[in-house]
Amino acid sequence: MIDSHCHLDHEPLHANIKDIVKRSKEVGISKLLTICTTFSSFEKIKSIIKQDEIIFGTFGIHPHETKTDIVDKNMIVENVKQNKKIIGVGETGLDFFYNNSDKIKQIDSFKVHIEASIQLDVPIIIHSRNAETETFDILNSYKSSNLKILMHCFTGSLSFAKKLMEFDTFFSASGIITFKNSVDLQETFREIPLEKLLIETDSPFLAPIPMRGKKNEPSFIKYTLEKISTIKSKTTEEMSILTTDNFNRLFNT
Repeated sequence: MIDSHCHLDHEPLHANIKDIVKRSKEVGISKLLTICTTFSSFEKIKSIIKQDEIIFGTFGIHPHETKTDIVDKNMIVENVKQNKKIIGVGETGLDFFYNNSDKIKQIDSFKVHIEASIQLDVPIIIHSRNAETETFDILNSYKSSNLKILMHCFTGSLSFAKKLMEFDTFFSASGIITFKNSVDLQETFREIPLEKLLIETDSPFLAPIPMRGKKNEPSFIKYTLEKISTIKSKTTEEMSILTTDNFNRLFNT
């Protein structure tokens, strides 16, 4: 298994990193991808990826933070190129649910991240909430380019997923898929091709059932794996192998 999206720079994970990694390995996790959201988070990530061989990282600015952490393409490119264990661009995208940052600033930042990922030829990790039309239109404007898209914690509609499939997009299932009120999302994932599926925790957020109410951590990914296996009519071993192979193919690891 691979946790394709966690935030090891957040507490309580950061203060307990050795135990977090130990428990991850005990459940069969072979890689952890810790995701950047701010400049300060990247400073922590540069240290975190040295803690264990299974930890990798990214560089990017979350849409919530685009009002204060402003990047250009060259800055992203240089930060990713500085370390072989920084293997992706993001988390970027659009969040028009909370609107913590101005929409224009979010869009400008998203485009810069896309351009950097194309230049670097690495995957871009995308957060999209209440912004399906805008997210698709922006990605569509780069359709002819060599885009490697990962929709993180995908909770979008089936129609959005089908449009994104035109871009050879990968989709990551989080603990949300285990929730009782996620029937529509489960049906959407039933339609996503096996070769385009990844799994994640988004820890320390979004703990899956039966761990709701607790701080999430990478080792809880086994519950998401069990649910997606049921949805796709596969064994957990088959889905573990499939999602691991998909991650390694996407990130060239």
